[in-house]
Amino acid sequence: MPILKGLTGSIGNTPLIRIDSLSEETGCEILGKAEFMNPGGSVKDRAALWMIEAAEASGALKKGGTVVEGTAGNTGIGLAHVCNSRGYKTIIYMPDNQSAEKVNLLKTLGAEVRVVPTVPYANEDNFQKQAGRFAATLDNAIWANQFDNTANALSHYESTGPEIWAQTDGKVDVFTCAVGTGGTLAGTSAFLKEQNPNMQIILADPMGSALFNWVSTGEATMTPGPSITEGIGNSRITENLKQAVIDSAVQVTDQEMVDMVYRLLREDGWFFGSSSGINLGAAVKAAKSLGPGHTIVTILCDDGGKYQSRLYNDEFLAQQGLTSPS
Repeated sequence: MPILKGLTGSIGNTPLIRIDSLSEETGCEILGKAEFMNPGGSVKDRAALWMIEAAEASGALKKGGTVVEGTAGNTGIGLAHVCNSRGYKTIIYMPDNQSAEKVNLLKTLGAEVRVVPTVPYANEDNFQKQAGRFAATLDNAIWANQFDNTANALSHYESTGPEIWAQTDGKVDVFTCAVGTGGTLAGTSAFLKEQNPNMQIILADPMGSALFNWVSTGEATMTPGPSITEGIGNSRITENLKQAVIDSAVQVTDQEMVDMVYRLLREDGWFFGSSSGINLGAAVKAAKSLGPGHTIVTILCDDGGKYQSRLYNDEFLAQQGLTSPS
C-alpha cells in the first residue's frame, strides 16, 4: 500500500465490506462503504476536506482563519481534524438533542462548541442560521454551510462514487443512503447514474423527516416522528440534495434501526451508529423487494462509539418507547 500524505491524504479510499449475515439472509450481496475508517471517524470527513479546500481556493479562507459550522456533530469533527492540520480555528454550533459524546470529542479536538436549543430550520435561532450569522461577524472566517455548500456533494462525486464503481467492478445494482445534508446521496448517485443509468438509487429515511414524502409525492411534508437518529432526516430540500438522482425512497423506523445495529453487533461483530442502521435497514428492504442475486451498496457512516449514552443505553431506549434486543 502507498504511504499517505498526512491527515488529509488519509481521507477516502475506504474499504467496501460484505455484511455477511444480511447477505446470507437475503441472497444479495449487501456491501457497506466503511466510512468509519476515515481519520475523523465518519463519512463527513470527505465533505469537510472539500469545503475547506474550496474556501482556500476561492481566497475566502486564509492562513490563521476560522471555520464556523452548524452541525449535529460528525461534520464538525471532520472540520476540526482538517482545520487542526492546516492551522485554522473551529467554532461549532450544535443543537442540544445530540449525544454528549460528540460534544466532548469536539472539545477534545480543540473546537469551540456552542450548544443551542433545538428549533426547526424555519426558526431564526436554528443552529445552522446562528452559525452563519456569527461567521459573518468575523474577519478571515467562513461559514462552511454544509447543507447548501455544493462542495459537499462534489466530494462524493469525485471520490465516493468512483471508489464504489471501481470496488464493485461496475457490478452494483442499488445504492441506498440516508440524507442529512444530502451531499453523500447527491454526489454518489450522480456519478453512479452516469456509469449505469439503470442502477437504482434509493433514499433511506428515518421517521420524522419530510424526504420520504418528497421523493414519493413531490411534497416535502413531515412524517410522524421524531426519531432518535442523529444528523439525518430533513424538513427541507438542500442545495446538495437538489443534485441527487433518486428513483425511490424507503422508511426505516427507529425500532428497525435499533434491531439492526444490535443484530450486527452480536452476529457480525460490527459496532455501528444509528445512520448506518438506517442505511442497512434500507438495504435489506431493497434486497427483499428485488430478490436474490443483486448487489446493494450502502454507507457505514460511523461507528457506535458516539452513541453509547443513547442508542446503546437500555434506559434511554425505554424512555423513547424502544426495546433493546436481548
